[in-house]
Amino acid sequence: MPGANLTQQEAIERRGVIHGVPQYNVTLDLTGGDKADGSERTENFGSITTIAFDAEPGASTFLDLIVDSADRVQSVEFNGRTLAPAAVYKDSRIELTDLAEHNTVTVAATCQYSHTGEGLHRSVDPADGNVYLYSQFEVPDARRVYAVFDQPDIKAVFHFTVTAPAAWTVVTNMPAAHVDDADVTGEESAKRWVFQPTPTMSSYLTAFCAGPYASWHTEYKNEDGRTVPMGIYCRQALKDAMAKDVDYLFDITKRGFAFYAEQWGIPYPYAKYDQLFVPEYNAGAMENIGTVTIRDSYVFESKVTDALAERRVVTVLHELAHMWFGDLVTMKWWNDLWLNESFAEFMSTLCTAEATEWKDAWATFSSGEKSWGEAQDQKPTTHPIVAPIKDLNDTYVNFDGITYAKGASVLRQLVAYVGRKAFFRGIHSYLTKHQYSNATLADLLAELEAASGRDLKTWSAQWLEQAGINTLATQVETDANGIISDLRIEQTAPSEHPVLRAHRLAVGFYNLTANGTVERTERFELDVDGASTQVTDAIGKHRPDFILVNDDDLTYAKLRFDAASLDFALANLSKFTDALARSIVWLALWDMTRDAELPATRFIDTSLAALATETESTTFRYALAQVNLAAWHYTAPSTRRATVERVAAALWQLAHSANAGSDEQFQLVNAWLGYGIGDDFAATARGLLDGSTTLPGLAIDNNMRWSIIIALAAAGDIDAAGIDKQLAANETTENRQFAYMAKGAIPTAEAKAWAWDEALHDATLTNSQIEDLAGGFSLTPSAELQQPYVARYFEAIDWVWQHKTFHMSEALLQGTSRGSGLYPSYADPATLVDAGDAWLAAHEDADRALRRMISENVDGSRRMLRVSQWNSKLEG
Repeated sequence: MPGANLTQQEAIERRGVIHGVPQYNVTLDLTGGDKADGSERTENFGSITTIAFDAEPGASTFLDLIVDSADRVQSVEFNGRTLAPAAVYKDSRIELTDLAEHNTVTVAATCQYSHTGEGLHRSVDPADGNVYLYSQFEVPDARRVYAVFDQPDIKAVFHFTVTAPAAWTVVTNMPAAHVDDADVTGEESAKRWVFQPTPTMSSYLTAFCAGPYASWHTEYKNEDGRTVPMGIYCRQALKDAMAKDVDYLFDITKRGFAFYAEQWGIPYPYAKYDQLFVPEYNAGAMENIGTVTIRDSYVFESKVTDALAERRVVTVLHELAHMWFGDLVTMKWWNDLWLNESFAEFMSTLCTAEATEWKDAWATFSSGEKSWGEAQDQKPTTHPIVAPIKDLNDTYVNFDGITYAKGASVLRQLVAYVGRKAFFRGIHSYLTKHQYSNATLADLLAELEAASGRDLKTWSAQWLEQAGINTLATQVETDANGIISDLRIEQTAPSEHPVLRAHRLAVGFYNLTANGTVERTERFELDVDGASTQVTDAIGKHRPDFILVNDDDLTYAKLRFDAASLDFALANLSKFTDALARSIVWLALWDMTRDAELPATRFIDTSLAALATETESTTFRYALAQVNLAAWHYTAPSTRRATVERVAAALWQLAHSANAGSDEQFQLVNAWLGYGIGDDFAATARGLLDGSTTLPGLAIDNNMRWSIIIALAAAGDIDAAGIDKQLAANETTENRQFAYMAKGAIPTAEAKAWAWDEALHDATLTNSQIEDLAGGFSLTPSAELQQPYVARYFEAIDWVWQHKTFHMSEALLQGTSRGSGLYPSYADPATLVDAGDAWLAAHEDADRALRRMISENVDGSRRMLRVSQWNSKLEG
């Protein structure tokens, strides 16, 4: 609907009409007649909003509200007049005309609970029947819950009142002022929660969470002398698991409070800090002021990788950083979304590395986040970090590797460029000057220029306003004695984005020592600018075994090593003692593989050898994923099956060799299960399930059990009835999702047809169930099973876009971390490319966000085709 997709121009015009700071009174009725066990499902809740606001007299404007139809709007009272909802409500907007200088509008509506993680999501836990509600309002979905001027630069003060079942806890942005008994229709008693008014804030940062949440509480002695109450909440079914970690999570959060207050010179600004771990959550977390929501897969009932445990820490610290950067000072429009997310990602990694036990956090960042950013930056849909955001749909798809990972990498480069002390002086000035208001990138750069004395206009033009990634290649010359006579860094740019950038970076010399390790022996820091830069400090030095440009990962660029260094890296990757250096080298080798400059089998063999000794969990995790992609999609088709079988066998052998109970053993077994290949695979997997096959220290807990079940399903060794039997033994929210994935993974035409139809048309499924079901559909590496869905996929695109919310369209058409959605990525890539190109040519006027999803899918298939053909020629 056009009204739902607010444009930047409309937002500018509305901000010009609305003056001052509006005052909201929002009253929600969440009782809805539900019984305590959730046995009666209601889809609706009551919402009454009164807004007092100043405006340009005589002008017109509109409120945002998303409901099914005008019939859902019971009444609109505006400046003493009663407006007919059918006359003023259209396209998710309530039109207000003939504004006065001082205005009051009251809207009463029946709003709908969401089951897609957008707006006010309602989840019923099958383990105990408990109902849990939580809100998710970014980009702008507060309008799904109350009438609002839903754009970030119309900050307001909010007064919230919520009526809910008496057994529930209600949490919003502020502490409760008082909680009273409420009279409601129905069998059960209710409470009315009246909350303290919020500080001036943006609507997308308001939040509502309600339900019988388990909770723990502590407090923080804030740097300004206040005592800040802190809480952690989760579902009752996860209470025992959370209890094991709650003290640790409180400690991590308090470390973040202290670290950020010290770095920026500004204490935590809000009245409380609650963290709610909520079910069926689309994002990792959300920085609602004082009420952070976090996906409850971060409550660990089963063993998880160290990579995920570290990611939880980074996520907690990421959202905490937003309390200052994004919440206290907020972007004016979504084109500066990158600044919020990049800054939080940079700061959370810095805090993790310097204030927690995860000291290798920058290696984690390089392997995970930065590799994501570099891959995103090489797609045809790449965009400048400061992306043009013409409307809300543009915003949705810019929660990507450019916004988060490239942006954070570039901020790290900026810190190196201006100096850390000057950087944080500038941040302090920026936050102080613009607190409780909105600001732009120009405002930030002005403070950083003043603090550092550096002219950042050229820097911004190069790094923030131009798309694409540079390549830094090493050129070295030596004399007969191995003494360096010339060492140069050659910089190039892709033809589509021909900009050369100024880089502040380090060059490291590494040598193989007598004890068999590779150690850094010298380091030079310098400015690299233009097409060729000489490393003058290296001249006259003895050539080392390996030369690493971008040592310590200070800048953002692709790397290409000189021939001798490349050969050394391929032979000695596992011997680098520094985790960050290993990560940088590994990522460069992977990039060469993706660009058809390094044989896929060479990358696989190097990686398998390095995995035998690698201990940095995120590097380990991403290397396993890269080996999988290389084996299944980049190798020559004629030898692919043999390569995949060899990789699977190697992973199983590595799992046997790994330390008992180690993170490496755990990851290797899970990776091996993902291949589902080999004559004895099913028997071995079933042995793990029934205990007849064991690995020392490997626990078959709930999640590992379901990993095995899903693997057996994908191998065709368990059917839907068998999966249902496994689920019946322990039916939880998580296990229902696992069961959907397992059923979708069964390698039969009938199972794929069922999964396809259910994912598209079963309205009773939650967002997470659909994502797992689609993930199972895409899991089976069978071109024969997926080929029939090439045509069906491209025929379904328009229908999905018209009938699903944005998030569900993205989950179905492009996929999530659970898989590629309904895109049949194992089908013949040439067919996918042809069909995709034809769809794009026929849909030039389609929404930019939709075209981007399809274009990125097609680009992935195009790369698979190009790289596999190159590898075929090598073997031919």
